[in-house]
Amino acid sequence: MKSLYIRIVATFIIIAMFSSLLALLLSNYYYVAKLREQNEEQIWTITNEIRTLYEQVPDLEPAAYFTHIANMGFQLYTVNGDMDGVFYGTPFKHTAMDPEQIRQVLNGQTYRGMLQERHFLMVTGFFENSIRNSIGVPIQVKGKPYALFVRPNLEQQIGGVRILMAFLLGLTFLFSILLIIIFSQYIVKPVKKLTTATQRIVGGHYEIKMDVTRQDEIGELARNFTFMAQSLQQLDNMRQEFVGNVSHEIQSPLTSIQGFTQSILDKETSEEEKERYLAIILEESKRMSSLSKQLLTLASLDKENHVVKRSVYRLDEQIRQILILTEWQWVEKSIAIELEMPEVTITADTQLLHQVWLNFITNAIKFSQTGDALRIEIQQLTGEIVVVIHDSGIGIPEAEIAHIFDRFYKADKARNRANAGSGLGLSIAQKIIQLHQGSVEVMSELGQGTTFTIHLPRL
Repeated sequence: MKSLYIRIVATFIIIAMFSSLLALLLSNYYYVAKLREQNEEQIWTITNEIRTLYEQVPDLEPAAYFTHIANMGFQLYTVNGDMDGVFYGTPFKHTAMDPEQIRQVLNGQTYRGMLQERHFLMVTGFFENSIRNSIGVPIQVKGKPYALFVRPNLEQQIGGVRILMAFLLGLTFLFSILLIIIFSQYIVKPVKKLTTATQRIVGGHYEIKMDVTRQDEIGELARNFTFMAQSLQQLDNMRQEFVGNVSHEIQSPLTSIQGFTQSILDKETSEEEKERYLAIILEESKRMSSLSKQLLTLASLDKENHVVKRSVYRLDEQIRQILILTEWQWVEKSIAIELEMPEVTITADTQLLHQVWLNFITNAIKFSQTGDALRIEIQQLTGEIVVVIHDSGIGIPEAEIAHIFDRFYKADKARNRANAGSGLGLSIAQKIIQLHQGSVEVMSELGQGTTFTIHLPRL
């Protein structure tokens, strides 16, 4: 497989060759459309001047006169009635000529061979050194008819310029290829670094250094690649942390179950202790079951093709049902319930939003103290429905607010509780809200309570 460097160099060379060919074709078109007739007209005028000047001074020696004219940068060819020809100046390179054309000139006609098309690229005809590519006129020499053929001696007039131009164009092309070969490396070099960085990432090494100072597409690619590497590293850290948290959450109840089960099997416990141990085993089993259900829920919600099964229902009635479901919890703490929920119809996934309200409400009850208040308010705004759940409980420290939606995050120390929940409830709630194209905001002050504000679009 060809490398990118070879491809770039080959592409540039092909472009240079194609550009040269295109320039040649356009030059040929411009020569045919503009320059050919002008050039022919100039040579026609000069040829007539040569003939007129000689005929005005008929005593001039023909050979000397035509030689002087040739020395001024022209090629001349004279033919008499016997078809004998003489060259003056540099001989024509190609001397083939139709005798009939020569006889016509001897008989008083003119020959304008520069306008005849004999080449695919007409511009090359400008440099054709042949009698056919000349101007022919009749002329009287010593009272006898002659045919005079004239064309400019380009070798003498612009020979040095032609060589210089050829040398200039050749060097330009060679230097272009050389510079392409050199500077293509600067294009390929950062791509090679990206390849090396990709290989490091595949190997699990996310610490890469790229040139992010460039202000071009390569620099933008390097910045995006660096950001991607950082995101992958963060994702890998989250994955490792997630696995560790799951392992810890599963290991803790398993250890308890194994320990208490072993104590019962050793028959060293009283009936009262057995009952207490069995109750603990049952509670830990329920905890593991709840954790597995939450993990399955998260796995389902994380799928890109997860379908939100929307239906139209009363949102206020759904929240009232959850309050009835949790009544024993808030009654036990003598929590005052304050509701401001007008009749609101929403189009959403009933089961998923049920989990959201159940999570927020049970959390509010859990972290409220005896005699606190729980306020739930529904607001109908333009294009959205806002649900506000406010408790006057223990609150959340400001430093921890940004992490409460992280998976397995539990601010146990701040809330003076231990082993309460798995730390997945708020993550699940936030994910469900996002699947409904909504958002959730949280405001809290330690010792003053917490407010969750959920925004859901009105569909």
